[in-house]
Amino acid sequence: MPSSTVEDYLKAIHRLAETGGDLVAVGKVATHLGLTPGTATTMMKHLEREGYVDYSPRKGVTLTERGHRAAKQVLRRHRLIELFLVEVMKLDWSEVHEEAEILEHAFSDRLVERIDEMLGRPAHDPHGDPIPDAEGVVAQDSDLRPLNGCGAGSYRLVRVARDEPEYLLWLQERGLRPGVELAVKERDEVAGISTLTVGGGTDPVRVGEAAAASLWVR
Repeated sequence: MPSSTVEDYLKAIHRLAETGGDLVAVGKVATHLGLTPGTATTMMKHLEREGYVDYSPRKGVTLTERGHRAAKQVLRRHRLIELFLVEVMKLDWSEVHEEAEILEHAFSDRLVERIDEMLGRPAHDPHGDPIPDAEGVVAQDSDLRPLNGCGAGSYRLVRVARDEPEYLLWLQERGLRPGVELAVKERDEVAGISTLTVGGGTDPVRVGEAAAASLWVR
């Protein structure tokens, strides 16, 4: 089993690759983890020796098949733990990410499997992120798109792609949780502001470009 440090790197590379393409700049990995580029570069060389990544100096890094499998197992533990903390421990969805960051390295595969069974083999975590199964297979949501790219019309919020507590609390105060129906009433392209109604309500909710980019809808 990879060390907790290796798991953090693999998860970071996987997450950055989801949004920016398979080849991930080492500087982005360093920034994501709050480390210096030199420290991240040293780890890239170690991960390549271990067979987790293919590393090209001054270009970037990609996960190998082994790296993908390991990263998905970390994501599986993390997302199941988040859901467990919300559904069983009754923590707020804005609180569970940091707790899961710690617990994901402590829970055994056996315990994670038991949590998965107890929760009924869920497909998504509290933020709408897909949970890989025990084989690392992830359900594909290929028809999702970010809210900032949507014109007027009706949509369903499926996934929230940011985990900062302040952001999640801001969404919660406006009723924006995965599963809610919403309608885009107006899109101001110049200002980058979408005006919505949420959950069948009539009060307008205005969402800026940065916030809307992390709201994935169908």
